[in-house]
Amino acid sequence: MGLAFLLFGWNNCLAQNERLVFTPHWIPQAQFAGYYVAQDQGFYQEEGLDVDIQHSTANIASLDLLKQGKADVVSTFMLDAIGQRASGVPLVNIGQLSQHSALLMVTKKKSGIDSPQKLHNKKLGIWSSGFEDVPLAFMQEHGIRMDLVRILQTVNLFLVDGVDALLVMYYNEYDQINNCGIDENELNTFFFSDYNLDIPEDGLYCLEDSLNSKGDAYAGFLKATLKGWEYANQHREYAIDLVIGEMNKAHLPNNRVHQRWMLEKVLEMMNPGEKKVKKGELLKTDFVRAMEVFEMAKGTQGHQTFEFEQFYKSPKGK
Repeated sequence: MGLAFLLFGWNNCLAQNERLVFTPHWIPQAQFAGYYVAQDQGFYQEEGLDVDIQHSTANIASLDLLKQGKADVVSTFMLDAIGQRASGVPLVNIGQLSQHSALLMVTKKKSGIDSPQKLHNKKLGIWSSGFEDVPLAFMQEHGIRMDLVRILQTVNLFLVDGVDALLVMYYNEYDQINNCGIDENELNTFFFSDYNLDIPEDGLYCLEDSLNSKGDAYAGFLKATLKGWEYANQHREYAIDLVIGEMNKAHLPNNRVHQRWMLEKVLEMMNPGEKKVKKGELLKTDFVRAMEVFEMAKGTQGHQTFEFEQFYKSPKGK
């Protein structure tokens, strides 16, 4: 009878856990290591949550799943979220994980393109899924234009000189280029953070109505996620083990050295540095600059305007 009572009590505790579907904005990789750690270490369960991590794909964006009600919370770039909010989607930022931009353009030194002005009328390889806001703002501020050549995931077009410059993430494609045999000393880099375009990227988003009804759950999710990232920082090889496991489950090719590089750089981007902001918080001045970039790239016509307090709402638990 005692065993039956214990089993009933355990099952009752499980039943009380609130289920949240979390969708990262890309396929499994070290960019999302902290979430895998939080789940594996039981940090979400400690907050009374049953978190189901369902990745987006090249064809299904995390923001689309959020709008369709198929995900409760998603990660995405702040500029993408701003674009959605400006189009009328009532989403809110509940946690800003990335505090700095990892976005840059690269050219080969042999091309002689070593300044913004020399990029004028050159071909820029850029992902078909977007990411053009910061490059367009960069061009506008430097009075140049570039021909945008849409690509998928590969860096191959840059390797064979099909484009003059390539938009890359420091934690991902930049390292891929190095692994393909082009060393760092053979590349010119244009880090947007060096050009007053240090727009934070990865953040956590949910719909406003959902936040109003599940505030405690979202507060617990953010707390456990930050704890997961801190644990990943302190136990990096363990975190990479989890990443490789997730990639294997998704039948994705993987390279431990590359995933280690990615984890290190993602953790660097999460460090506020000199910013007077805690990890997981969105700085108002970063939001204001992001809005300026969005308006430079997209214009204001046909878009709804909104304030920082409408966009960023840190969930408050009990």
